Amino acid sequence: MVLPAVAALLATSFIPVAAAAESPRTVCRITDDRLNEISGLVADGDGYVVVNDGADDPDGRRIFFLNKRCKVTRTVAYPSRPRDTEDLARAADGTIWVGDIGDNGNSRETIGLWRLAPGARKPALFRLSYPDGARDAEALLVSGDGTPVVITKDPVTAGVYVPAEPLRADGTTPMKRAGDVPIPVTATSNPFGFAGRLVITGAAASPDGTRVALRTYSDAFEFEVTEGDVVKALTGGSARTTALPDEPQGESIAYSADGSALLTVSEGRDVPILSYPLSTPASAPSIAPSPSPSPSVAPSAAAPSPVAASFPVGAVAAGLAMIVAGGVTGLLIARRRRS
Repeated sequence: MVLPAVAALLATSFIPVAAAAESPRTVCRITDDRLNEISGLVADGDGYVVVNDGADDPDGRRIFFLNKRCKVTRTVAYPSRPRDTEDLARAADGTIWVGDIGDNGNSRETIGLWRLAPGARKPALFRLSYPDGARDAEALLVSGDGTPVVITKDPVTAGVYVPAEPLRADGTTPMKRAGDVPIPVTATSNPFGFAGRLVITGAAASPDGTRVALRTYSDAFEFEVTEGDVVKALTGGSARTTALPDEPQGESIAYSADGSALLTVSEGRDVPILSYPLSTPASAPSIAPSPSPSPSVAPSAAAPSPVAASFPVGAVAAGLAMIVAGGVTGLLIARRRRS
């Protein structure tokens, strides 16, 4: 089998630096039966906003507003059926963006962004198209100037896409690829094992816009943002790692309303919103981007904490990464494909 052989070979090339994982605090539990596949989360005032992951149940195809105890206080319906809503982003002016960007089969001609202005009764839909073929994505951010930023679920190295021109409601806006994000290597325990560390499943921006975070099924990676330039932070910055070990199916991440913690929630029924303290340079490794990222060996049961790694540079490492990427794509698509 290819994967164990690759992992064994790569293990001899890594110099790990361990970082301890801190236990999260439960903020509240989401018990509403309509919220059983949460994929997007943002803090909003003294409460939260959440969306389901492409809900088949019409009752779940809404934007849900929760109070600080995780109780639903109101919902907003879409004027038409979304395809696969995967993430939320909140702009500085309070506008809520819903990323209708999921595409497990890489078959969509367009993706959608739903914009809900403060106080609006329904969101407006904007359609966009990729310049290089269909992509699956589960992460959405909004830059300081209000530009949406989509981060794809490509294994090992995620693509960063932005609109190539102003959004238009009466047509399709083309996007451009603004860069790549090499996914830092860790050994954090998660239900998907090796594969769960290689794909981006959500994104978040701090309330003051000075930090953004990307998450996998196992970890969160924080980047410093200068002058609102989210793309520059992701594609050229260094990431600090916060371990999110053993979340059942973690696809959502947000900053707390005061920016002091990272919040997560998993898919499923009766799930908690968890709060993790922010990593600091002293408590977590800072991982610089690599032009040729490579996956790590799976962790042992006794060592679930994240690790940073220094990678060998060359064609062998790049080739191995591509082999693994193909296997990961098949695994995750098979697991997530809906009937």
